[in-house]
Amino acid sequence: MTGQEDPRALIAIACRVLKANGHDDYVWGHVSIRDAAGRGTWMKSSGLGFEEVSADDVILIDDEGQIVEGDRPRHAEWPIHTEILAANPHLNAVVHTHPPHAIALAAAGQPLLPLSHAGTLFTPPEVPRFDLTANLIVDRGLGAALAGVLGDQRAAFMVNHGIVTAGASLEEAVVRAVLLENACRQQLLALQAGTPITAPDARASLAKRATVWPPGHLQSLWDYLVRTLPTTEQGASL
Repeated sequence: MTGQEDPRALIAIACRVLKANGHDDYVWGHVSIRDAAGRGTWMKSSGLGFEEVSADDVILIDDEGQIVEGDRPRHAEWPIHTEILAANPHLNAVVHTHPPHAIALAAAGQPLLPLSHAGTLFTPPEVPRFDLTANLIVDRGLGAALAGVLGDQRAAFMVNHGIVTAGASLEEAVVRAVLLENACRQQLLALQAGTPITAPDARASLAKRATVWPPGHLQSLWDYLVRTLPTTEQGASL
């Protein structure tokens, strides 16, 4: 974690990191953090683009989606967050976005391959694919189904919709979202060559993951992504 005690400020910064790294989709997409006091889930409010979110635009909702704190409207897809966190007590944050390369790769029916450092973070095993619906996840049953598909992994494709990532911290969940989109973009570039793709086997990929992606490297990447935000965005997020 970054040491920021206010989850609202951390969510605001996370939104700007996502905006700066290809995850913006107008006013759609959202991030959340489990409330440390057990009151529910802190979540970006609806109606704002990632670059517009300030700490005042973050709300606290309970497990039924009722607003406990804050005066901004709630996203309809709140069950994505509450159900994944309910199913995974060891996780504390969730990201849901609509990044173009991840959507394209999943729609093409292509499994993500460990073609790069980024891809190696996620596979093997295959990144799960949630295809029960391409529509919005607006009730707890669908949220629970998505949580079931995610299982004990920390990223999933929502086919014809977007992605979801999760982490022990919001920093981890955001970094995973950024790296998943990068891995999908790299694979789509490789596919354009029209020749067989080279990828390490499962054993080599897992060995590489252990080398390239210890927890400290995820934190270092988060720190870099925050440092390199435009100064105006860093200031506006607080």
